[in-house]
Amino acid sequence: MKSKKLIAVIAGAALMLPLAACGNKAVATTSGGKITQSEYYSSMKQTSNGKQVLQQMILDKVLQKEYGKQVSDKQVNAQYNTYKNQYGDQFSAFLQQNGMTEKSLKQQLRSNLLLEAAVRDYSHITSKQINKQWKKYQPKVQTAEILVGSKADAEDIINQLDSSSNKYKTFKKLAKSKSTDTSNNKAGGRVPAFDNTDTSLDSAYKKAAFKLKTGEYTTTPVKTDDGYQVIYMIEHPAKGKKSAHINDLKNQIVTENMNNRTFLHKVVANVLKKGNVSIKDNDEKNILDDYLNSNASTSNGTLGNSSNNIDSTNAGN
Repeated sequence: MKSKKLIAVIAGAALMLPLAACGNKAVATTSGGKITQSEYYSSMKQTSNGKQVLQQMILDKVLQKEYGKQVSDKQVNAQYNTYKNQYGDQFSAFLQQNGMTEKSLKQQLRSNLLLEAAVRDYSHITSKQINKQWKKYQPKVQTAEILVGSKADAEDIINQLDSSSNKYKTFKKLAKSKSTDTSNNKAGGRVPAFDNTDTSLDSAYKKAAFKLKTGEYTTTPVKTDDGYQVIYMIEHPAKGKKSAHINDLKNQIVTENMNNRTFLHKVVANVLKKGNVSIKDNDEKNILDDYLNSNASTSNGTLGNSSNNIDSTNAGN
């Protein structure tokens, strides 16, 4: 399945430009003259993208000071490898195509983990919240999928599975030969594990998958934004008792708070106020007003977009 995660990461990480550089050193030379760092900076800071990058850099500095000890290189590398494994042989080409490097992706992942640490700190979780979360809780499930372009093609695959004596073996073979999803067809259609907080998968896919028991597959085609899918449940753990999943439930609440724009805005505002931020560039004096001015609307801010740039469903897991 073509998860929205990495595509969204591109949108954020591609903005990580060297705005801090400011001097007479040439960024580029032409027959008509050179472009200096000062000129580049002056031009970039007038754009909305340039302002967003400066905001993110400020936030990252403050978050690093406050929560840096809670985010390790091991955590960053673990998330990086998750994305890398998901895209397999296409990963390097995909990064290059979108103007990213390993370093810029890891930088964005670190930003997201720092923000998650702040959100966790401000998520004062109560027993009532845990009980509410338990009602919609689904443990992480492991699935595989076959994506095709028509309902008839999906029905044909289901018919072949129905007549097979080894359904999962047949499913993997069909995924390799029939699935149009090049991100996972060579791996038998295997999709990264997900739970009820996942925001990267189509809701129809999740709804159909959660109804399956281990070893079952969808007996009718599942229509999603990508096409028609047949889903196989590789492993659907039992929900078990609430007492065994308290940490999972707390993590899910944090994840939902990461995806709550209003909550995230309040966290970023509090973090910045504690960070004693002082803007030295007169042109950028008001760049953080949306967060530092208590009367400002919560709908126009661009800071804290790490949670939007990187889907935080699996953050810290």
